[in-house]
Amino acid sequence: MGRVTLEFLAAQLHLAAELHAGKETMFEPQDLPGRYGRVVKALDHVLSSIGCESVVGGGWAVWRHGYVGRITRDIDIVLPASRVDEFLRAACLAGFRVTPVPAGRWPKMAHRETGVDVDILPEGQRPGTSSRPAPTTIPHPGRIGASGTALRYVSLPALIELKLAAGRAQDSADVLKLIQANPDRIPAIRDHLAGVHADYVSAFDHWVEQAREETESA
Repeated sequence: MGRVTLEFLAAQLHLAAELHAGKETMFEPQDLPGRYGRVVKALDHVLSSIGCESVVGGGWAVWRHGYVGRITRDIDIVLPASRVDEFLRAACLAGFRVTPVPAGRWPKMAHRETGVDVDILPEGQRPGTSSRPAPTTIPHPGRIGASGTALRYVSLPALIELKLAAGRAQDSADVLKLIQANPDRIPAIRDHLAGVHADYVSAFDHWVEQAREETESA
């Protein structure tokens, strides 16, 4: 990450204000303000040109599902494994450039006009860390909220699945905030996780209890 400047901080504060003002109306990725909305529309163009479905995950999905204080600088999208190479070729003709990454790392792109980074989460890849890989792999976008060739947000249960699979400190913090923002969805999320892996159910139960303790002590 580059040096934090006053210009960057001012831009982040402006974005936070726009997101707060639009939290009741920005229901789809295409509704995101400024350069992020432009990048989503550019991604839609690529997806439409090759007839591919995808979902937005990561920080923007966390924001959409209720953690309104979450602001991120990139866009994460899940792609079918069989379409990644085709998608990258088409994106290079539609205003994106592929970012060089070390061998074994997942693909990344940058939108030339805005500078926004796009991280690709390929179906079948295993999240987690080298010391603690996830017990499952990334699902096909059609199973976690995709609909047609326009980007949609990943569903809340699947988002929590991906966050628990990733297992980083920020992911754990996101899970806690998502539980606090969606207490009525806890049973449905738990049912979803029970159909994926028992480790996720145990981790989710831990964060549900943590959320409950924080609420009671507030």
